[in-house]
Amino acid sequence: MDELLDTEIIVFPGTIISFVLYILVVIAIGVLSSRFSSSGINHFFIGGRRMGRLIVAMSAVVSGRSAWLLLGFTGMAYTMGLSAVWAVAGYIIVEFFLFFYYARRLRRFTEKYDCITLPDFFTGRFPDPGGQLRFVVVLIIIIFMVAYVSAQFVAGGKALSATFSMDFTMGLLLTAMIILVYVVLGGFLAVSLNDTIQAFIIIFALIVVPVKSIIDFGGWNEFVSMLAAEDTGSFIDPFALTAGAMIGFLGIGLGPPGNPHIIARYMSIRNPRSLPSVAVIGTVANILMAGGALFVGLVGRLYFPDVSLLPDADTENLYPVLSSGHLHPFIFGLVIASIFAAIVSTADSQLLVAGSAVIRDIYEKWLMKGKTVSQKKLVFLSRSVITLLVITALLMSWVAGDIVFWLVLFAWAGLGAAFGPVSILALYWGRTSRQGVIAGIITGAVTVIVWNQVSYLRDMIYELVPAFALAFIVTIIVSLGTKVPEGSEEMMDAMTKD
Repeated sequence: MDELLDTEIIVFPGTIISFVLYILVVIAIGVLSSRFSSSGINHFFIGGRRMGRLIVAMSAVVSGRSAWLLLGFTGMAYTMGLSAVWAVAGYIIVEFFLFFYYARRLRRFTEKYDCITLPDFFTGRFPDPGGQLRFVVVLIIIIFMVAYVSAQFVAGGKALSATFSMDFTMGLLLTAMIILVYVVLGGFLAVSLNDTIQAFIIIFALIVVPVKSIIDFGGWNEFVSMLAAEDTGSFIDPFALTAGAMIGFLGIGLGPPGNPHIIARYMSIRNPRSLPSVAVIGTVANILMAGGALFVGLVGRLYFPDVSLLPDADTENLYPVLSSGHLHPFIFGLVIASIFAAIVSTADSQLLVAGSAVIRDIYEKWLMKGKTVSQKKLVFLSRSVITLLVITALLMSWVAGDIVFWLVLFAWAGLGAAFGPVSILALYWGRTSRQGVIAGIITGAVTVIVWNQVSYLRDMIYELVPAFALAFIVTIIVSLGTKVPEGSEEMMDAMTKD
């Protein structure tokens, strides 16, 4: 084992070359996908429902992780040890079952009723002549998604600035420009293909760093002995946390059924019968990424026993510093690419969701209701709106940084609580009503916001858990007191037949 790793990140030409190659591949995929995505908004937003199982599995998994896994969770594992595993266990388990059950029902329904967005699904399942349901869904999507994207831009700007000694503003603009080019040109196909490539880069980088470190320590047995000596043994105790903290960590898994950029992947698969194998592929990828990130934190604690040894005493700097000290410059470039990929894979998906909410759900289905709009025009408008959303997100990144990061702390919870309970009930309970869905969406979103702002409640448990439960209960109560939508039985049948 090295006695001390250098905490300064040194960038060699090989690092720059590998990172630039990654960027060129990303942009090339966008250019090559442009013709396919120009066919219509069905192709632009969900790939014409032609995605294969590997692409669906990898893009669904990686689009939900963002830089939180590589920077935030590795830092959490560095601080907490093995007990941090509960922060990833919840979403791994939930996403496995979503692929198996939830996704199949959603995919069948959305094809039969020509739904290509989450608002499409809700208004297809619950007739909405006045547009109230569509308005509520779109409003929440736009608020949370634009804030989420702007935070990803900030993260990308910081990553480029810290690694390549680049001005932060330049890093911010470069991040936005790269994402904009391939999303606007290639649409969902480019995003999904890039997500798949990014998933393999992330998995590779997260496995190589801890494996190389453990070998340097003298092997597995020596590594385990060194961990056991850390913090009188509690560091390797997976149950060294309170029951409330464990429930809160597991509650992170309640987010996927309500996050539109993950749900879009379920709509895009070519054959819903392939989803069981997608569940296996996605779960393996989830486990490899989460396990790699956990071990990055564990080995990092042995190299840097005090947080003050890390740059700026920030645990989020652990992964790049550890990688810089262990890997060949070219491979380190791929690690930086993996961090950037995690940021990009979330931002690009969120831009597509926000763009589809504006064009499909506001313009086509609301403002132009009853009128015919050409597919070519819809694609052009979609690209224009995504460009405007990128500009808006950039402005938020510059002038409202604190608000952006405040929002992104509970954006996962807000989307999960607002849309998760109602989407599950819409797919599995025929008695669900439009009024119940509206009440559930509002309850989930408001509870997350209020809970997050009350320190006593926030310290008690992660806001997604109580908000999800309340939204679920309110949706059921209101549905029982209101009218079941016409054709509900036929719609439920559509979810069980390929």
